Amino acid sequence: MTKAHPVHTTLGDNAARQLANATKTTAQLSTISPRWLTHLLQWVPVEAGIFRLNQVKNPESIKVTCTARQTENQLPRTFVNYEEKPREYFLNAVSTILDVHTRVSDLYSSPHDQIKEQLRLTIETIKENQESELINNPDYGLLSQVTDEQRIFPLTGAPTPDDLDELLTKVWKEPAFFLAHPLAIAAFGREATRRGTPPPTVSLFGSQFITWRGVPLIPSDKIHVADGKSKILLLRVGDKRQGVVGLFQPGLPGEQSPGLSVRFMGINDQAISSYLISLYCSLAVLTPDALAILDDIEVGKYHDYADTYK
Repeated sequence: MTKAHPVHTTLGDNAARQLANATKTTAQLSTISPRWLTHLLQWVPVEAGIFRLNQVKNPESIKVTCTARQTENQLPRTFVNYEEKPREYFLNAVSTILDVHTRVSDLYSSPHDQIKEQLRLTIETIKENQESELINNPDYGLLSQVTDEQRIFPLTGAPTPDDLDELLTKVWKEPAFFLAHPLAIAAFGREATRRGTPPPTVSLFGSQFITWRGVPLIPSDKIHVADGKSKILLLRVGDKRQGVVGLFQPGLPGEQSPGLSVRFMGINDQAISSYLISLYCSLAVLTPDALAILDDIEVGKYHDYADTYK
């Protein structure tokens, strides 16, 4: 009689996984962007939520002279006059109320704290909205503050090196960076490469950006593309350069970072805890020549490179 041999088995992956605590990621929010604009701006604190932009009136009327030695010419008399009605910028708030049921935060906060994650994701969304407002707000956004003298249009539709050169003539005093939708930057790259002048790159914040005349082109998807057309902005930044500055209110109750406030509002009778999240900000263009725009550029123009290099 043949003796039966025992069958050897091992614990399989599927069975083991049931007892394992799988690694869990935090929630991935696809709308988060690098927000380069908010990194590159200088942020200026304001008092009582108001920023008054004082400007000189008729600067060409300030009289000075250069005199030769041993002359007794009478020196001009002058004074510096100011605009009677300076513009005042008021901080706007990007706000929301976050609600979290206490049962959720009590039972499901391992390995990731539910309240912290809800706050993180909501704050990221608010900051994305902030950058959009800095560009598109009809009152203080960059696009609304470009003067007619600082607005140009492309020569051939697509953004070319000639167009960006002309834009640099509008902000020639220490230009800091171009700001454009990624599609507009790609369109410029195609035009520059077609001319045999592929734009060089520079490393900022650990990322590579293409440049023109040493000025980086910074991407932002908050500049809209409509009907195949977009815009390219050029900025000078900083208060000492009389450029573009961001505005924030310091010392807010519940301040988490400059201009950002998170305040616990309590728990209601349905066991829901609420948090008020507010981000106060605005943006000022200190002098008109700190900002210029290349408007109505085509972003969908392509070339047959086989024909280009014949």
